[in-house]
Amino acid sequence: MNQKPNILLIMNDDMGYSDLGCYGGEIQTPNLDKLAQNGNRFTQFYNTPRCSPSRASLLTGLHPHQTGIGILTYDNGPEGYAGDLNDRCVTIAEVLKEQNYRTYLSGKWHVSKSLTEPSDSWPLQRGFDEFYGTIIGAGSFYHPNTLTRGNENIEHEAIEDDNFFYTDAISDQAARFIEQHSEQHPDKPFFQYVAYTAPHWPLHAHEEDIAKYKGRFDKGWDKLREERLERMVKMNLIDPTWLLTERDVNVTDWEDVENKEWLARCMEVYAAQIDRMDQGIGRIIHTLEKTKQLDNTIIMFLSDNGACAEDIPPHVSPEDLVHQLMIAQMTTRKGEPVRFGNQPHIMPGGEDTYQSYGTGWANLSNTPFRLYKHWTHEGGVSTPFIVHWPDGIRDKGAIQHTEAHLPDVMATIVEVTGAQYPSHYKGRDILPMEGVSFYPALNGEQKERPMFCTEHEGNASVRAGRWKLVKQYPGNWELYDMRKDRSETNDLADQYPDLVQAMSEEYESWAIRCGVIPREKILELMAQSGKAFWEED
Repeated sequence: MNQKPNILLIMNDDMGYSDLGCYGGEIQTPNLDKLAQNGNRFTQFYNTPRCSPSRASLLTGLHPHQTGIGILTYDNGPEGYAGDLNDRCVTIAEVLKEQNYRTYLSGKWHVSKSLTEPSDSWPLQRGFDEFYGTIIGAGSFYHPNTLTRGNENIEHEAIEDDNFFYTDAISDQAARFIEQHSEQHPDKPFFQYVAYTAPHWPLHAHEEDIAKYKGRFDKGWDKLREERLERMVKMNLIDPTWLLTERDVNVTDWEDVENKEWLARCMEVYAAQIDRMDQGIGRIIHTLEKTKQLDNTIIMFLSDNGACAEDIPPHVSPEDLVHQLMIAQMTTRKGEPVRFGNQPHIMPGGEDTYQSYGTGWANLSNTPFRLYKHWTHEGGVSTPFIVHWPDGIRDKGAIQHTEAHLPDVMATIVEVTGAQYPSHYKGRDILPMEGVSFYPALNGEQKERPMFCTEHEGNASVRAGRWKLVKQYPGNWELYDMRKDRSETNDLADQYPDLVQAMSEEYESWAIRCGVIPREKILELMAQSGKAFWEED
């Protein structure tokens, strides 16, 4: 190739491992499915189990605590938990600008504690030439807080446009950036980061998209989990010997639940959110085709964590949501009150609602795995990961079973672009890159990834080849053979105490090196900041 490849990195928010059609789900995602059919699907790609830490790790090639985003974007005091990208890291955009790339971001930022005033941790200050999106982590899709272009707040644009919908705005702006780049900078490659908030709560979607799923989930989570697993096995995503985990203990048998119509509607809206995103990805791909840039563009798609089981309590105060986090508007654009909380007499979807889809459906989204966002069991850290690159992938349609981790994205981009990851940047010392390039896997070279660790609020894991050590705070370490039992149903810790000891010592060394602090201290800091679990992102 004469020109360095373009990079299109797409991340969505709070989506489960098996929601996409190409990963076994019921949701119609033809554009992502086509990327998977003509690219590679990874079955063992790992994120960190939360929004901000995943974004920090993805953008920098480091572990989140090393970047200052150990929890979220609150200033919780110690180094590693300041809530801002620190000066010891560089972003993909900063690295690629040194290679003459133009850099663009459309969508969610969520790695800065400064929400209203530009700071050193905002996109334009961290290597992006153009930015359109939100600084904060979540909010109304009709009227998002902190909507920004460059360094300027433009929330008024959403208020003034009756047709504004954030998922569409992210997609359309990304397509415009690509078209604009083709016209103004045809001699330069580009890096485009597209960061959707869908399908993060609140459940907001267009009625025509919701209608496509009417009745699709009426069988309930129990039957649909079984059907998903069967499809995943046929797709060669899941080993047929791995067991489907038991229904979450906090979830009722579908046959016995009340408010079935409302519950089904919650999942219908969630599906519509992903559907709308896929439609937008189709428009972005069409723009690449129209500008004759598709073949030389590496497209990567992933989710920032596993499915989200958080409820928005019916008693939640709108004032808390608005004043503590700025994630919600108290009224619609027309001045009507927003009805907050998961209340079964209110059907979700409209601008005047603010709900989440709950544990039962999150359990379906993460089929066949355990637990969710926040936790380091497979349901929290496993993401679909699709790589599409016509000029650079030899085995199109392949299923990749090799393990990979968020910092590996930076390492791979550095390799395929010929970029130099710096030890110093603008007078600052930069931490060494933590990732390992997965580019060889795209060309048929299967290698076992070196051990890697993950931690979030005391939940922790160590992956070393076939073995995974994991704990759910404040519990003990559990040990699983991931070749025989990736759904983590048979704890082998008592059978292999020496292995548990050795892997736990490796974890402690990693935690000290990366600046992880104990959960007890985290809880103390969060109590001081007054944040509740449902407010955290």
